[in-house]
Amino acid sequence: MKRNLTLKDIARELDVSISTVSKALKDSEEISAETRKKVQAFANLYNYRPNNIALSLKNRRTHSIGVVIPDIVHHFFTTVFWGIEQYANERGYNVIVCVSDESFNREVINMETLANGSIDGFIMALSAETQLKQEFKHLHEIVAQGIPLVLFDRITDKVVCDKVINNDRGAAYMAVKRLIDAGRKKIGLVTTERFLNVSEEREEGYYQALRDHGLPVREELVLRLPYRYDEETLSAAYIAAADLDAVLCVNEIFAVRCMRLAQERGLRIPGDIAFIGFTDGLLSRLSNPALSVVAQHGEQMGAIAARMLIDKLEDPQGPGTDDYRTEVVRASLIERDSTPN
Repeated sequence: MKRNLTLKDIARELDVSISTVSKALKDSEEISAETRKKVQAFANLYNYRPNNIALSLKNRRTHSIGVVIPDIVHHFFTTVFWGIEQYANERGYNVIVCVSDESFNREVINMETLANGSIDGFIMALSAETQLKQEFKHLHEIVAQGIPLVLFDRITDKVVCDKVINNDRGAAYMAVKRLIDAGRKKIGLVTTERFLNVSEEREEGYYQALRDHGLPVREELVLRLPYRYDEETLSAAYIAAADLDAVLCVNEIFAVRCMRLAQERGLRIPGDIAFIGFTDGLLSRLSNPALSVVAQHGEQMGAIAARMLIDKLEDPQGPGTDDYRTEVVRASLIERDSTPN
């Protein structure tokens, strides 16, 4: 036989069923010893080799998981991926990562490519465009196919699946309270558009902290930047016009840029103006002064997401079980030199 021998070929030649051939090659005791020997001898004679790719597609088990993240610029997503990979590797799984670059179309293409037999399940954070469009058909299709999905950080309630999030509202509240306790009364917020669920939650935590401590909620103290942020967008006029004495920023990139603008105006940090950002990355640690941050514990979030997915994959009842849950990772405040003692 010139072409690769298949189970169907062996079954036809020996006049048995394909199922019998398959079980005989696995040395199953469901098949008689005589038939097992006959099938195995025939397979050896013609150098039969199983098609592992076909088996993987059929059984939907590749021991690989797909991770789709919005970008690789923000330190947070890098740490989440690190946590996913470390945990997955310990459980014997490989990780394939794709970057949507905040694009809905790229997110869809990434998922379609990986779902074509390459992976057993997905871990992902939604792109900005996906949350803006509120278009989740591609996610619904993945779930409908029985492919397990875990969303982290950037999530939606419109897709039923496992999720891992931070306590973003409570974390922002904690940061603003720290600034208020330090005597700051004119606290600004630098954030992104509200269609991003994490930004909306952090903004609500900011507002609630002000209300609970008797400070006015002033819309002019909130600067919303587009998710496609560039250096020209954030103007020193914001800090100057508002005459702020503290600022909470929803990521470390915004915070470090704001601190530089404040310093260009001759303001002392934290004497004249204090800063707290989200994400405990290299920018926060190496900035001058070092930035106080809300640590989101990305590695922990990644490990939890990987555990949720792999546990679902290895559930004896199959990945289609509908015991979906949301786990919350509690953020913590790391104080450095950008906030008063």
